[in-house]
Amino acid sequence: MSKNVTIRDVAAAAGVSHQTVSRVINNRTDVADETRERVWQIIQELGYRPNAIARSLIQQRSFTLGVVTAGLKYIGPSRTLNGITEKAEEMGYALLLKELPRFDTSDLEPVFEALSSRQVDGIIWATSEVGNNLDWLQSNSPRLAVPMIFITMKPRPGLPIVAVDNHAGGCMATAHLLEQGRRHIGHIAGPLAWWESRQRKAGWEDTLHAAGMAVEDRHWDEGNWSCASGEYAMLRLLKNYPEMDAVFVGNDQMALSVLQIACRQGIRVPDDLAVVGFDGITESAYFWPPLTTVSQDQRELGHTAVRELIRRIDVVRSGMADLEPRTILLQPELIVRASSVSP
Repeated sequence: MSKNVTIRDVAAAAGVSHQTVSRVINNRTDVADETRERVWQIIQELGYRPNAIARSLIQQRSFTLGVVTAGLKYIGPSRTLNGITEKAEEMGYALLLKELPRFDTSDLEPVFEALSSRQVDGIIWATSEVGNNLDWLQSNSPRLAVPMIFITMKPRPGLPIVAVDNHAGGCMATAHLLEQGRRHIGHIAGPLAWWESRQRKAGWEDTLHAAGMAVEDRHWDEGNWSCASGEYAMLRLLKNYPEMDAVFVGNDQMALSVLQIACRQGIRVPDDLAVVGFDGITESAYFWPPLTTVSQDQRELGHTAVRELIRRIDVVRSGMADLEPRTILLQPELIVRASSVSP
């Protein structure tokens, strides 16, 4: 493989202009499919590698996206980042990652200054809204120098946001349990400092209210997403709500400990207690009994964020007015398994 192959060598071998080769490399749409295929074949045969620095200088853009995230040891953030990475690579962008030390970090200005100094073309804010960690963005995002998009936060006017419809997921889970004839449906929430937790709990409450059922404080408890916290919450819930015949759990990890507590106490699932989780982690199909869960596609969440951000970048660079900010809510899916459906 020669290191000296140039774009003009590719153009000569393909019988096209070097401008056409450049359009193919940059995924422009104004190239015939046959020409595009021929150019890529020549690029592979000659071993041509586009010069990213030259490309950036010519087009006055870095082809780099900044990503701000937190909690990559957890399943959700890591799956979202995986989706961001896949789609960015597919669309010809590199990533510059900044991981916050905590979800509730509120000193954000240094993070944005660091990304701006690296000349990123846009920024994806990919950490959850916890407490007041995003209050800074509300007043400062309009003056940020590059387009941004936010993942998993409460819809706000003037900000482009991509999120899963957690409220709809809570409604799905609770409606499913009602359809199974359950009339005493408890809830184990995730930490209520998180916007997603509050939305899932609100879906549970609203669905029960719509069915004419009262919701009392003793009908729910709070965990922190971990299996251990789910165990403690379930023990408290069984004490406070002994007539409970179903429980909607805020995530699959806490639901795992609910199944274990039920087994230890001789509570038959689903006969005595129907259980529904949230997240749709791969392992939920292998719990015993297999867990009914509300699945959220966090990989697609990452894909959507990248597509929307690059769309905004292209519009701004074309000289047009910026796109009107919008909120995109991805719909979750209820996956029904044995933990909630009696034989």
